Amino acid sequence: MKYVNQPVPKKDAMALVTGKPVYTDDLAPKDCLIIKLLRSPHANAWVEEIDTAAAEKIPGIACVLTHKDVPKKRFATAGQTYPELSPYDRRILDEHLRFVGDPVAIAAGETEEAVDKALKRIKVKYRVETPVLDMHTAKDNAILVHPEEDWEAKVPVGADNKRNLASSGTEGMGDVDEVLSRCKYTVDEVYHTKADQQSMMETFRTYCYMDYFGRLNVVSSTQIPFHLRRIVGTALDISPSKVRVIKPRIGGGFGAKQTSICEVYPAIVTWKTGRPSKIVYSRYESLICASPRHEMEVHVRVGADENGIVKAIDVYALSNAGAYGDHSPTTIGLTGHKAIALYRNLEAYRFNYDVVYTNVQASGAYRGYGATQGIYAVESAVNELAHKMNMDPAIIRERNMPLEGERMYAYDGNITHATSCTMDRCLARAKEMMDWDAKYPCRDMGNGKVRGVGMAMAMQGSSIACVDVGGATMKLNEDASYTLSLGCADMGTGCDTILAQMAADCMETEFSNVVVFGVDTDVSPYDSGSYASATTYATGNAVVRACQELREKICKLGAKMLEASPEEADFDGKTVTCGEKSVTIEEIAIQGTCGNCQELQVTSTFSSTMSPPPYMVGIAEVEVDKETGSVEVVDYAAVVDCGTPINPNLARVQTEGGIVQGIGMALTEDVQYTEKGKIRNNSFMQYKIPSRQDVGDIRVEFESSYEKSGPFGAKSIGELVIDTPCPAIADAIYNATGVRVRELPILPEKIAMGILKQELE
Repeated sequence: MKYVNQPVPKKDAMALVTGKPVYTDDLAPKDCLIIKLLRSPHANAWVEEIDTAAAEKIPGIACVLTHKDVPKKRFATAGQTYPELSPYDRRILDEHLRFVGDPVAIAAGETEEAVDKALKRIKVKYRVETPVLDMHTAKDNAILVHPEEDWEAKVPVGADNKRNLASSGTEGMGDVDEVLSRCKYTVDEVYHTKADQQSMMETFRTYCYMDYFGRLNVVSSTQIPFHLRRIVGTALDISPSKVRVIKPRIGGGFGAKQTSICEVYPAIVTWKTGRPSKIVYSRYESLICASPRHEMEVHVRVGADENGIVKAIDVYALSNAGAYGDHSPTTIGLTGHKAIALYRNLEAYRFNYDVVYTNVQASGAYRGYGATQGIYAVESAVNELAHKMNMDPAIIRERNMPLEGERMYAYDGNITHATSCTMDRCLARAKEMMDWDAKYPCRDMGNGKVRGVGMAMAMQGSSIACVDVGGATMKLNEDASYTLSLGCADMGTGCDTILAQMAADCMETEFSNVVVFGVDTDVSPYDSGSYASATTYATGNAVVRACQELREKICKLGAKMLEASPEEADFDGKTVTCGEKSVTIEEIAIQGTCGNCQELQVTSTFSSTMSPPPYMVGIAEVEVDKETGSVEVVDYAAVVDCGTPINPNLARVQTEGGIVQGIGMALTEDVQYTEKGKIRNNSFMQYKIPSRQDVGDIRVEFESSYEKSGPFGAKSIGELVIDTPCPAIADAIYNATGVRVRELPILPEKIAMGILKQELE
């Protein structure tokens, strides 16, 4: 292989670093109507009267739309394969407002100044009702977040709007209570994770225009072009065939753009006015009305015998959907499945969950997608179990971790086997990198500062088995170059690059000879989208298949040109040879466009019945100031098994970025609400994401396995890498201070108060 497993520069690297106009707002027509939204100041209210007359008279205003002017069609904004598991509980605009920030009206005008003035002149009379703000009291509360009769769950996921449930369920194996009663050591604790914002650099943005066929064109920074076409069509109550979606470069997504946050607003304006329009969310809007990670409270009971063999795990997860149920039934599944499956010796497990509606900002997809919360809770409980047994946390993991060929319980809700796994090597190497045996549990650094170490292991998936579809079209052009057309969305991860690396090796051509074409739902092959760690695995397999079939077509045409049979033909990327005769790829390319009945273009799709997990071990070293409780992550050692890393440089920066996001979740990112349901953290002044100066060394290595079902032996990496920092850092802080904090983020005051409490005792 010339390109696979090599650190090839990204296809779009120079365009991005030189500031080329490649992003959505860069490409929007200059005559776009500017769209802004009037948002609810109340967490639970009804629009009794709304007067837009004064706003509509402002010069430059094209239209002001309210719930009276838009379709009364309910839809889900979660970008997932149809039928969506998320409830159909939204309208473009609704008279019932369910959180502070819910849209009340749409104003569209020639200038931003005109639109801002119009928003101030819209007069609204609200009937304010008591909100449900506490997820602990939401289930079966007399106050209903969704009392409407046209609420719909298309798939039976335990959702019931009359009980404030967006999803609910139970699954398991064996008698958990009986097995736990036999365990010599048990832990029974509750762990709380708050909502977290994806905080991508490019906020939500979309522009729309009508083409000369009368079709609505939606150009959006989205991870889900094909699902978005369906969502917009459903919301506007028009056929999806009347909607075309184009995806330019994306300035980051991390799952936020797996939800259709803003697209319906310019879509309805353009559909009604016939004029191009655009919406660009401010950072303020992206923090108060987006799609953060689900807040969860996870109750874990875990038991082990005297040898540290984990025999039973019991997990109950309470998840806060917020005002709408997008992604709620799917994120919660990963909370149990990916965490419980880390322990191979189970005799019994149980996983119960409730996802409840409340009157706060709706949650959605964020890297890790529910597994992050579950792995934090279960790995923390296992660390506590190890301390109770006076056992090194590394040893308890060595005795219980997934091993290749061994059974995995609860993974995707089924019992399966690890097809490729180097978790044991990941742990051994991570310990070596951190000098674990010398540093565990802590070292006194003097001057009131102590350094502690902590570890965690994690697993994720590679696409959603039997659901996700990858698509690729490979075409030989007349100049012997290749065009690779994709339906997946490169959101900065470099998937266009790694898929081109695969194509170049499959076709035995130069990497620069492969041109990658981004997503246009009119011409791109269908692809589920860039989420669920699917791109490398699912779309990569589609690329390999398309290339294999294209090679066969090239051989067939080359043989025809040489008046030989295809069975005699051999293709080395430059020539097709049949015995002593040969013809060049350039000659074949020209023949392919002249007097030829066989098109040298192949579209291939791939969907898998399995989802081979990638694995990771992360070890954190933190320094705690015992006087102030402040924490600094001074070192983080991560070792990843993602199968064959297609591009080691891109895999490394993916890992580093995910770790930094996990550090933010563990230590600084603290979403808070007022007693009236208004979010306090509405800028990066209040919502603290870590900068490069806030983290120490992050060291990443790979212990590769070979996944036979993956392209070139590859598995996924995108989501896995955020999962280990929270439990590893939490245990490192405990090892340094003796203070166990079970609610994230672990703020300095929590540590300082814990230390003070110890001293008083």
